[in-house]
Amino acid sequence: MQIGALRLREDCAVVEEYEALVRPVVNPQLSAYFTELTGIDQAAVDREGFPAAEAIGDFLGFCRGQSTLSYGNDMVVLGENVGWARARGEEVENGYLAAHFLNIRPWLNAVAPRTKTVNAGRLWQVLGLPEPAAGNEHSALFDCYSFAAAIKHVCDTGAALPEGCLQRP
Repeated sequence: MQIGALRLREDCAVVEEYEALVRPVVNPQLSAYFTELTGIDQAAVDREGFPAAEAIGDFLGFCRGQSTLSYGNDMVVLGENVGWARARGEEVENGYLAAHFLNIRPWLNAVAPRTKTVNAGRLWQVLGLPEPAAGNEHSALFDCYSFAAAIKHVCDTGAALPEGCLQRP
């Protein structure tokens, strides 16, 4: 598993990034499919991966007091993982409810209908934008850069973000 996030200014410029590899709990050995999809191999996870509860808590600390945008219901997956970590008796720091989570996929799909059938890592491509960062689709941070580029593009072409998206709640 991998967690990635970007902190954006109101003009959609990236001011900070967050990325962490997470050691999987249920399937600790990565499948060939996962490695091919993400480019992340077992050696990297073993060497650089964080325990799930630690990585989630660190990510929640990055999000604390911020509007946290996603392209899908990532907050549901995050909440499930917080619950599973706590069920294992692990502490998750920086409480889940300390960030304002918002799935803006419906908004983006409405203002840019071409995006409806693609994942976050392909948004840049269907919108005809330059590749947003080094890396591969399905890499968490690359997907974040693709998502940010799409948001910036549609805002630059006249769409207005939902109120308060890039501000502190």
